Amino acid sequence: MSDAELTFLKFCLLAVLYLFLARVVWVVVRELRGTPLRVAAVPEPAPVAAPPKTKGKSKTAKQWRLVLVEPSSEAGAAYPVENEATLGRGGGCTVPLGFDTFVSQVHARAVDRDGTLWIEDLGSRNGTFVNGEQVHEPTKVAKGARVQVGETVLEVDR
Repeated sequence: MSDAELTFLKFCLLAVLYLFLARVVWVVVRELRGTPLRVAAVPEPAPVAAPPKTKGKSKTAKQWRLVLVEPSSEAGAAYPVENEATLGRGGGCTVPLGFDTFVSQVHARAVDRDGTLWIEDLGSRNGTFVNGEQVHEPTKVAKGARVQVGETVLEVDR
């Protein structure tokens, strides 16, 4: 091989190396963008079978909860929504979905406002869907509604 061919191959190798490094940096920045400021090792809360009763609420007003429907390996786990719950892969999320790689670190939020449950997407990459419709602003949901984040489907229950 001539010196010109070897020089050309060196530049091609360097270009591929720089493209690889740029891709790695891009992925890291994308993942960190959704990370909450406090990054502490917080143990994931265990799913609860039923929401605990709280003092001060009437007996007729039940607490909202999100029940995992899909994937089937995680089905049945229920998470109470006490005023506000965050859904995502991040360690500080109320509803930890670490098993779903399509879910952002902090993907969505469920908020109980005066007995009404609202679902809000928090700028996730893959979007949040309520009954098959993508959510672009806080959306009111009723009992039985299906919320999809990534490949995970949760059902709203009361």
